[in-house]
Amino acid sequence: MPKTWIRQRNQDYFYRRAKEEQLRSRAAYKLLEAVEKFDLIKTGDVVVDLGAAPGGWMQAALRAVGDAGFVLGVDLNVVEPLDAENTRSVVLDITEREVVDVVRGFLPGGWADVVVSDVSPNISGVWEVDHARQVDLSRRSLYIATCVLKRGGNFFVKVFQGDLLSVFASEVKREFRSVRFLKPKASRRKSSELFVVGLGKV
Repeated sequence: MPKTWIRQRNQDYFYRRAKEEQLRSRAAYKLLEAVEKFDLIKTGDVVVDLGAAPGGWMQAALRAVGDAGFVLGVDLNVVEPLDAENTRSVVLDITEREVVDVVRGFLPGGWADVVVSDVSPNISGVWEVDHARQVDLSRRSLYIATCVLKRGGNFFVKVFQGDLLSVFASEVKREFRSVRFLKPKASRRKSSELFVVGLGKV
């Protein structure tokens, strides 16, 4: 890795804080900010984390749900087990047809209170392509959320800013009572990522 990149990473506040707090990813603070601002995840909630590797968001969700809750991580890659009995991860492609049935099969009672998604495409460097691919994955995450969430449940998903964002946001608004946007403090300054927050599934 380039020395400049390593130096910048080591000077990054959220990277250093994650190391100190033994979190697997600085991205955990993006979810924790949403929990604080929107009461996204509550004690005892059942949470589905799409795109969970390496497990930073799962750790953040576990902090929020406490011992009475449950967190399921879903990713194409294996997530190293967390030191908590109320969590599980499964290797699964969210674009596969059977994903909803598999996810619900792992959930206590078969339903979730919250679905969060940090899924990203492989970045091509072509902005229009990357934006469209991200929206496709965000839309797939929304579909899963609508299938596994209890009424009144919450949704938190990453998007890239661009022309298709307003269309996707309108789709989220049809499924949730309130829709908000968040640019977390832990998002890198140059990043175009933005998070859509859907509160209260109808």
